Amino acid sequence: MRVEERFLRYVKVETTSDDSSSTVPSTASQLELAKILEEELRTIGLEGVRLDDKGYVYGYLPATAGCEGIAPMGLIAHMDTAPAYTAANVKPRIVKYQGGDISLGNGAVISCKRFPFMPKYEGHDLIVTDGSTLLGADDKAGVAEIITTMEYLTAHPEIKHGKISVAFTPDEEIGRGADHFDMENFHADYAYTVDGGAVGGIEYECFNAAGATITIKGVNIHPGSAKNKMKNALLIANSFISMLPPWETPAHTEGYEGFFHLEEMAGNESSAHLKLIIRDHDRELFEKRKKTIEGIVSYLNGVYGEGTLTADISDTYYNMKEKILPVIEIVEKAKVAFEAEGIEPVVTPIRGGTDGAALSEKGLPCPNLSTGGENFHGVHEFISIQSMEKMVKVLTELVRA
Repeated sequence: MRVEERFLRYVKVETTSDDSSSTVPSTASQLELAKILEEELRTIGLEGVRLDDKGYVYGYLPATAGCEGIAPMGLIAHMDTAPAYTAANVKPRIVKYQGGDISLGNGAVISCKRFPFMPKYEGHDLIVTDGSTLLGADDKAGVAEIITTMEYLTAHPEIKHGKISVAFTPDEEIGRGADHFDMENFHADYAYTVDGGAVGGIEYECFNAAGATITIKGVNIHPGSAKNKMKNALLIANSFISMLPPWETPAHTEGYEGFFHLEEMAGNESSAHLKLIIRDHDRELFEKRKKTIEGIVSYLNGVYGEGTLTADISDTYYNMKEKILPVIEIVEKAKVAFEAEGIEPVVTPIRGGTDGAALSEKGLPCPNLSTGGENFHGVHEFISIQSMEKMVKVLTELVRA
């Protein structure tokens, strides 16, 4: 099966994860895709294929004769899509791109002005949305590329390789993808997540990440008699937001610059809550950012009364760089694989995170590789069929002995 055929099949399965859920996986719909992937791995001939009770799918391709002594490696992608935008009833279509803007429908346009890199895709076949959902290339493209690579290897036993373990995880988009990963039985010395953007990308540095929930207790009094009595939780929430550094948001930062990002706010005069994420590549600056949140809460409690605001801050993942540097040769190996296919490797820090960060922390060094997708997590998301085909060739070269 061609890689785009797999991809088009996968994106029609709605797999949005839910960070308010306590189940594993966080949404039952992810199991639907997991069962499809389990069956595909069996069909193409992988061994040890299993779908566990947490929604993780595993399998492996044994080493070819004479390559049993090569260090086993892994390839990993996630099945869920981001809760930031709906992935229900995805209607992908293929556009033969000849330049200019692409009208998606529902008033959405992939604009060359907004996305100035579009000219590099002239002549490509682009899979786009209908403007009402995200696409799901993050990370169903990675899933499709890994399975297509495994199918190619089983059909071409002349390609020599060591043992290759594969895994597909749920709930990566809500920071839980590695929580129940079966490290003991994965049997790989190192791995790669295939979960990046434009072709050629290699990432082994990521943010240190935390989430913060700010809960605000107000006092609601009828506005006609509220003087010196009311504590409007919404206005206190506004005070909290206004005290965050205004230029340290995702819209004003790039590269190694960290940020505070307000994800959600809700409430009324009596109570309100804010959800934020905290990101920084530098661990010391990361810790300072958490202290900034705590400091603002402490100050506002001094103004409005102790206990008015509470902050629940929890770490999500850490920069995987320190775990990758001792085995930096696996990054060099990825560079060589891209170069062998005529693709210039581009090593950049991830302004986000992957399962690889948490897996690296657990002892499985795991850089991230591109999928070929662009504009993740929204209606403007798209992926080039040619880019997916290139990634299958890169992965095939990557595992070659």
